[in-house]
Amino acid sequence: MTRRVFSGGQVFDGTGSPAAPADVAVEDGRIVAVGPGLDGDEVVDCAGATLLPGLFDCHVHVMLSGVDMLRVLQTPFSYGFYEAAHNLRRTVALGITSVRDAGGADLGVAEAVRNGLIAGPRMQIAISMLSQTGGHGDGWHVCGAEVPLMGPHPGRPATVVDGADAMRRTVRELLRAGADVLKVATSGGVLSARDDPRHPHFRPAELDALVEEAEAAGVAVMAHAQGAEGIKAAVRAGIRSIEHGIFLDDEAIELMLEAGTWLVPTLAAPRAVLTAVAAGASLPARVIEKARTVQAVHDASVTRAVEAGVKIAMGTDSGVGPHGDNLGELQLMADCGMTPEQVWHATTLSAAQLMGVDAELGSLERGKRADLVVLEGDAGDLSGLPGRVREVWKDGVLVAAGGAVVEPGTLPPR
Repeated sequence: MTRRVFSGGQVFDGTGSPAAPADVAVEDGRIVAVGPGLDGDEVVDCAGATLLPGLFDCHVHVMLSGVDMLRVLQTPFSYGFYEAAHNLRRTVALGITSVRDAGGADLGVAEAVRNGLIAGPRMQIAISMLSQTGGHGDGWHVCGAEVPLMGPHPGRPATVVDGADAMRRTVRELLRAGADVLKVATSGGVLSARDDPRHPHFRPAELDALVEEAEAAGVAVMAHAQGAEGIKAAVRAGIRSIEHGIFLDDEAIELMLEAGTWLVPTLAAPRAVLTAVAAGASLPARVIEKARTVQAVHDASVTRAVEAGVKIAMGTDSGVGPHGDNLGELQLMADCGMTPEQVWHATTLSAAQLMGVDAELGSLERGKRADLVVLEGDAGDLSGLPGRVREVWKDGVLVAAGGAVVEPGTLPPR
């Protein structure tokens, strides 16, 4: 059994302690020691670098590669699966070794990663978002056509539902299809042309049925929630995380603090929509108008949540914007008042806690799985990402170096 020691650099272990000089020893895919002066059979030189836990992105769409509606209509059905493989490779090469796919990826995509058929981060999948008729997941357009960004197929049940009974049945269909987490839209959104992000969606009885079924199955619920009333309805129903949180008000923040609800800000998302439009993406005028309206409000809401002490986990909504730009979210979080240490914690242990995997991942501690990132320079500096990611290790195996995935059985020159 090979004992590999990551030596000579700073260690940011994710527990809340500041980065400090230390070594990390790994055997059989697990961390076996953290401290100074460790020895082993092989040494990974971390001089001039900081060793971090594997990073998390708690809100991605690996089956989505942009929001141009015309492109969606012109893309063959199976093409999205090949794009997903490409997107997963780009994501793990950034040092993101765990993701929560918030809609799109089905069990086949997740199993392909789990079984080593394709390179990528560990995945939790929501499969498809529960939406009311006329809600954020309803792809109906005024011409009468239905053009969802990610339509149903045998591995992805249709999830536009109305009423508690329909909610209960569809949740069970998602669980049968392999969902690790459930996602619901408790408000309108930006990319859906026929709703208002400030309006609450679903009534308490519908959300209660959802949470009851989720609890019975032992899975968590995440809520696309942009308007304050939709956020509050989600928190009162016992939903674990609020995604986006654009129009947070003081009452919503207080409720989140009381319930211990996480916020996954996805600050990059409205920016990505506007960038796509500037590049020529075809989107309804109402969508473009909403994206322009919400960005400043979104930043201000997240800033107030940070100041109040709401638990934050990193998420990007990648798929709306390009996969591979995920780490740009870190500077946006810092711009909302988070220190670099808080940003890295939100991208490691806090995210692992949200996803319920903190016993195994999220920090560099003895007994945990050896997901590690070697980052050039000081972790207190958030500039230059992702170009500073030197190496990415998953279960003690090198999976990426210099921004490129390392194929099994090969090692880059040192």
